[in-house]
Amino acid sequence: MTGNSELTFKTATEDWEFELIHRLNYHTFVGEIPQHTPNPEQRLVDKFHAENTYFICLDGQLLLGMVAVRAQRPFSLDAKLPNLDSYLPQGRSLCEVRLLAVEQERRRGGVLAGLVRQLAAHFVAHGFDCALISGTTRQLGLYRHLGFKPFGPLVGGEGAQYQPMCCVVEDFLERAESLYSVWGEAAPESFSFLPGPVAIGRDVRRALGAPPVSHRSAAFMADIQAIKARLCRLAHARHVELLLGSGTLANDVVGSQLVLEDAPGLILSNGEFGERLVEHAQRLGLRFETHAVPWGEAFDLDAVERRLQGTAAPRWLWAVHCETSTAFLNDLAALKTVCARHAVRLCLDCNSSLGNAPVDLDGVYLAAGVSGKGLGAFPGLALVFYDHEVATAPRRLPRYLDLGLYAAEDGVPFTHSSNLVAALGEALTRFDNTDRLAALTALTAWVRGEIRAVGLRLVAPDAHAAPAIVTIALPAQLPAVAIGERLDRQGFLLSYRSRYLRERNWIQISLMGECRRERVASLLDALGKLAREAAPPAAAARSA
Repeated sequence: MTGNSELTFKTATEDWEFELIHRLNYHTFVGEIPQHTPNPEQRLVDKFHAENTYFICLDGQLLLGMVAVRAQRPFSLDAKLPNLDSYLPQGRSLCEVRLLAVEQERRRGGVLAGLVRQLAAHFVAHGFDCALISGTTRQLGLYRHLGFKPFGPLVGGEGAQYQPMCCVVEDFLERAESLYSVWGEAAPESFSFLPGPVAIGRDVRRALGAPPVSHRSAAFMADIQAIKARLCRLAHARHVELLLGSGTLANDVVGSQLVLEDAPGLILSNGEFGERLVEHAQRLGLRFETHAVPWGEAFDLDAVERRLQGTAAPRWLWAVHCETSTAFLNDLAALKTVCARHAVRLCLDCNSSLGNAPVDLDGVYLAAGVSGKGLGAFPGLALVFYDHEVATAPRRLPRYLDLGLYAAEDGVPFTHSSNLVAALGEALTRFDNTDRLAALTALTAWVRGEIRAVGLRLVAPDAHAAPAIVTIALPAQLPAVAIGERLDRQGFLLSYRSRYLRERNWIQISLMGECRRERVASLLDALGKLAREAAPPAAAARSA
């Protein structure tokens, strides 16, 4: 919950707040827009009320504005517009925005801006990338200003006609920010404890907004070479290339280089992202075996070493450094020693360790990284580190996956983003402070202790705990999704919606990106309160 000197923006949770919502709903969609029939109670309960999440603006106990969002099909537009999906972009995660209403005398200020900002945070937290709305024809200019575009015919009756509209969430997020700059209102805050996208510093955001520069210009080439040099120093690597894409792309490029090896390999897995390396290898048609142990457990390196011996032994080994799913940090130094002993080429997924933990890639054949997460920049740049000379493979690899082509073209064979590169360069300045990793490790240890103090269980043991990410195994009486949603409503964005987290009733706190201790303390207070509310009386007494 956040606000300025007079307004409070929050998710509706209280009975009296819902009663005010029903009154404003009637006032707007019966009294002002004659969509529904009047009634003597002068209250209107929406037919999707039980499924709606309501964001509201309060002045004390006065409701000044509201908006609702829901993701369950059928949407209200399904009943109004046959073949709704035929109008919509494919492959998008959809939600429906409804019941946008602001008291008439407050329609030109921060009430609407605050509601829009709450929607934006909700879209990001829940992974929605396309929003639908039935826009009243009286306010089409406003909806267009928010990024909504009309589709299909008008729906509704005389005096209450609506235009079906949709908005790509990327556009909506940009408009939400501009709304604040126009009206000069303080944004309701949500604090990100997500592993991606992470909270971004002001200077990094400013760098992203600079005018774009041609990727063929001398200035851009100088910038990208300087950033590559800084990344190599940070990771103790010989070479790195920057590609437009995610950490998944970086792993695809690593796997594509292994295709060129035409040799058997071994993949280690002790969590979700180890399993994803197996999928990368399967999709690329690599020849490999898997050495898997239960999630959250360490590899028996003697057993790994035995698998590297023999006449048909693997010639490469692929593993995850920081297994994000369990917050488990695998032993990089030990893996390097084992692989060097048997002349096996070590390849790593360092997407969640780079910038969060010491990463020494000296002697590592290939490694994947990413601009977001621990580096604290925006997602969008895939990083591939390597310690050897690479040659282009025009007859064996797609152009975009050919690491040798990047090396041959000084890292810029195709159109690049000067904005993402500039933001990454700015983010790297925080690593000029050599105490950063030590401080992050200490902060993570403190968080782990506080979580244990309220009686919750951590997945990773202390001996293998990764900095900057904490995975909590919640008891059955604390459903992870419900707890995550309640924390969302209090302004704390945590990771809990991924399939592997839902299946195990786990929730994650990420300390990547910009992270102040006082904000972490507020989150822990809120989480501890929820844990105590759900604990059996005896357990609650012990934790108190």
